[in-house]
Amino acid sequence: MTTINKTNNSSASSSPSISVTCGILAISSYVLYKIIYWSYKIRMQAIEEYGLVIHEFDPYFNYRATEYLYAHGMKKFFTWFDYMVWYPLGRPVGSTIYPGMQFTAVYLKEFLLTHMSINDICCMIPSWFGAIATVVTGLLAYECTLPENSSLNPYDMLVDFLQHRRPSQPVRASGSSVLNVGGVTICTSPALECALVTMGIMSIIPAHLMRSVGGGYDNESVAMTAMTVTFYCWVRALRGHNSFLTTVVWGVASGLAYFYMVAAWGGYIFVLNMVGVHALLLVLMGRFTDQIYTAYSLFYLIGTFLAVQIPVVGWAPLKSLEQLGPCLIFLGYQGLQLTEVIRKKQNFSRAQSWKLRLLVASVGLLLLVVTVTIVAPSGYFGPLSSRVRGLFVRHTKTGNPLVDSVAEHQPASNKAYFQYLHHICLLAPVGYATIFFHLGDASSFLLGWGAATYFFSSKMVRLVLLLAPIGSICGGIAAGRLLRWCIIQLWDAAAKSEDDDASTTTTKKKAGGVQKTKAKKIVAKPTKTKKGGGKGSKNNLKKQAEQEEEDDDDIFESAELLSDKNKYYNPNNPLTPARKAIDTLLSSNEGIMLKRTFAVLLLLLG
Repeated sequence: MTTINKTNNSSASSSPSISVTCGILAISSYVLYKIIYWSYKIRMQAIEEYGLVIHEFDPYFNYRATEYLYAHGMKKFFTWFDYMVWYPLGRPVGSTIYPGMQFTAVYLKEFLLTHMSINDICCMIPSWFGAIATVVTGLLAYECTLPENSSLNPYDMLVDFLQHRRPSQPVRASGSSVLNVGGVTICTSPALECALVTMGIMSIIPAHLMRSVGGGYDNESVAMTAMTVTFYCWVRALRGHNSFLTTVVWGVASGLAYFYMVAAWGGYIFVLNMVGVHALLLVLMGRFTDQIYTAYSLFYLIGTFLAVQIPVVGWAPLKSLEQLGPCLIFLGYQGLQLTEVIRKKQNFSRAQSWKLRLLVASVGLLLLVVTVTIVAPSGYFGPLSSRVRGLFVRHTKTGNPLVDSVAEHQPASNKAYFQYLHHICLLAPVGYATIFFHLGDASSFLLGWGAATYFFSSKMVRLVLLLAPIGSICGGIAAGRLLRWCIIQLWDAAAKSEDDDASTTTTKKKAGGVQKTKAKKIVAKPTKTKKGGGKGSKNNLKKQAEQEEEDDDDIFESAELLSDKNKYYNPNNPLTPARKAIDTLLSSNEGIMLKRTFAVLLLLLG
């Protein structure tokens, strides 16, 4: 296994002191508290103005289903046929609804918030889960900017692939970028800055606010949190230098989080395909390892096994065309892992390894074709849903009038992007481009996520919602890395000023001695030379004359500067005291830091 080694200077490699550690933790904790507080406060505005009221049609239907589940229990809920909706046909609600949000509300009522009514809990859930999604999105940014996940570049990966060697592992965080608190390692450079900025953006971005306002009891308010948790567990399972047990734990967690996503929203298909596409991308990048195999296998097995237990989903993960892609990737992973085990045992060369892979791939493809040929005529495989078809064909040609008539199923415009993302439209592309130069198994997930969400949102405006987390992460990476650079500049300026203060006394003494020497040279008379001194004495006289001319120029320049300074600090000018105070401030250590901070603010505003 190859490792990328980077050298650090002595100042960077030294661990921060206890006071610095406490200061960083205190500032970060305060910023995190304020972000969580305001993300919750903003989403509670509708409730503070109008009270605990469910608003809009879909949220009220979800509230009614929650009431029925709370009053009659799970068994009757799944067999409930509601004659009061879609009259006179009615609707089998229990088998056509994604019940994750309803079960969440009932669980909170029965076990945690027994003093609150079911109506109040349903009104508050969007605000609660909106704040949670804000924090988890920040954790995603933190994970994808850790040195363990983002210290490679495309060249390193290309060399690994061409030389057929095990993938390079990113470096571990060390030195001043790591804080050890109670045995827990916290990376601060630049992961912490990127995480906090991402949380700040996610807390106020309109694309997420529109689906997480108090009283808007809709599936997306819970599903966005479930999606970010699933993605976080997935990338956490891929962190460099993970132990086998750590990979297993986070692989299982990603499967459980995906199950909750399936129960909460029909958009689980996007989550499943995003993880599957990333698993395929890692293979194409030559990054396939036992760790990635374990993480994806656990995610797919546990997530799919639990997903088919939900009535509205059923066997769709193994029958629906839009969900069969991750299934094929899972089967491909088993064949690829088989070839890796054989290659290691037999110690095959590169050519032998590729022959083995082609053999296994051919056998697997033949079995797949035979299976599809036998099963397909029976109608086992279902067609693409109308909404999925609407992402790839014009919205007027999906074949479903209900889908074609909905305004939020129309393509997004430039105005819609700026309305829902605002300045992130300009900042996120910078962060997205930055990821290419800070690659890793986890951070490469952001590349696929960003490209997919942008494509789908351009086809259907309601999917701008999916851009909120990845847009916040990309914007947070761009602003967070810039913030880290500014902090380093200020930190270095403060350290340099301390060194300057320590050497001030010695410098002044040397400067005084030099001035006295110059004064003696100016006053002294030229030394008379003896006759017959030769060329050496003439050269000495010439050098002495040049030195005296340079000293005279220095005196004249000092006199001119003193004259200009006296004019600038004219005692008759009423602004002189203010000028002296400003100059003193700007020449101090605090002044240097103030000027640099002001320059950074101008850069950010620009």
